[in-house]
Amino acid sequence: MGKKQAKAAYFRAFYLETYSTKLYLYSIQTITPYQDYKALYEQQLQLNKEQAATIEKLTKTAEEQALTITSLQLQVANLQKMLFGSKKDIFKPTASNTLQGTLFDVPAIAEVVVENKKKITYERGTQKIQVAHKGRNPLPTHLRREVIELQPVEDVSGLTAIGEEVTEVLEYQQGELYVKQYKRKEYLQPSSDGLHAKRIIATLPSLPIEKGIAGPSLCAHLLVSKYVDHLPIHRQVQIFKRDQVAIDESTICNWFKKLGGYLETLYEAHRQQVFTTNYLAADETHYPVLDKNKKGTTHKGYYWVYQNLESGDVLFEYQQGRSGDYATQALQGYSGYLLTDGYAGYDAVAANAAITRLNCWAHARRKFIEVQDMHPAVVDVLQTIGHLYTIEQACKDSYFTPTQIKEKRQTASVPLLKELYQQLVALKASSIPNTPLNTAINYSLNRWKGLNIYTYDGTLPIDNNLLENKIRPIALGRKNYLFAGNHEAAQRSAILYSLFATCKQHNVNPTNWLTFALTNIAQHPINKIQQLLPKNYTKIS
Repeated sequence: MGKKQAKAAYFRAFYLETYSTKLYLYSIQTITPYQDYKALYEQQLQLNKEQAATIEKLTKTAEEQALTITSLQLQVANLQKMLFGSKKDIFKPTASNTLQGTLFDVPAIAEVVVENKKKITYERGTQKIQVAHKGRNPLPTHLRREVIELQPVEDVSGLTAIGEEVTEVLEYQQGELYVKQYKRKEYLQPSSDGLHAKRIIATLPSLPIEKGIAGPSLCAHLLVSKYVDHLPIHRQVQIFKRDQVAIDESTICNWFKKLGGYLETLYEAHRQQVFTTNYLAADETHYPVLDKNKKGTTHKGYYWVYQNLESGDVLFEYQQGRSGDYATQALQGYSGYLLTDGYAGYDAVAANAAITRLNCWAHARRKFIEVQDMHPAVVDVLQTIGHLYTIEQACKDSYFTPTQIKEKRQTASVPLLKELYQQLVALKASSIPNTPLNTAINYSLNRWKGLNIYTYDGTLPIDNNLLENKIRPIALGRKNYLFAGNHEAAQRSAILYSLFATCKQHNVNPTNWLTFALTNIAQHPINKIQQLLPKNYTKIS
């Protein structure tokens, strides 16, 4: 081979090798490029976090939407109940939870014998009806009788009457406004020396409104019409006008102002008797009051109400707010039991070692009643609470003494309360936080000790319903005369609400009592003023 051929072969081999190397490097770069696995790993972690956050957000949004839907459905149900339903708290048991046989495995509650019940039997085929009815209630004997003798149209001369048939018809005569005119002869008695003379005239009886035209009976009628029968003053003025008697509304308002001050001494004596007990219930309700410092709106005042659970007497006290300080001030020096709802304003009072606070089962039950249509699981809870009330009713029907009531509660109610506690704990574990159902459960569990205290003393009631019934006149007043004219007028109303509620408690006619009290209060010894309270009216009248 020559030099040219050898040189050509060398260069050919060199180029082939160089081309192969470049082709190899190109294939590596294009087919299997370099991978940064650490960066890829970190990127995947970040992607996973973002996906998890998105899923969590979607889940949370779904839960919030479900809570919102449930809450709105509950609001709609409550509004429908307010508009079209019963105002009572009614438990709706399912078919599988209706009461059948004995309520629970405990000794019989009581054997109650009820006589004179209506017995009605009928046969569908023959339409035969037998009714054992106790008859019409007799008319009261204290009513005035106007006797009218009727003779037959036939000639009865020479005949002997063999009997007499009496038919009584109840009639009504409208109340009468009349004038009581006092005539007092005036005399002059000369002195012994004949230079002077003494004027002698009879003393007028005391009048509730000095130099006024309103006598005790009219004042009593006006006050009872407003605070018992809930007739606003302007309606009473219209009634008087139908009898051609014109009395300005402002005049009657001034009378009320003076009468409220007149009865304040009775109110203070009543207050002392209400708090003279070891068993007290408390509640509060709002009342709108006109305030010159609030233009275009009313002030939201509150009536704080206290009931002596032994005598049943009630005290209304007006305050300008709902702070617990008002209850603390009112209950200074009190020791004993205090029955309330779950309002936190009473917590400071309950911190006093001398006061034992117990809670109301009606309020706890009401929260479950409100959600029973949304959560059928509460049926068992309401069923158990119903058993507690069945025990109380049986004790009442059997006229049990406080000692017997305590024994029955310990043997029958305490086991039910333990069972109820387990039901609430289990129901809470499956409930969604911050839902109405969860709120109802927590309301009872957080006050469980206070809800059990009633079983320790047979004098204590299971709930605060008796006091709530005493507050109903306030709600009726809000609908009729809308608001109090000022804070002083609201407190005067509290005086009258207190005294009239006591009249109702002791079955005393409020008009008769107030007429008697206004007639005699001026001459009555101040140290014996409690004798004029409604509870003592029948003893001294």
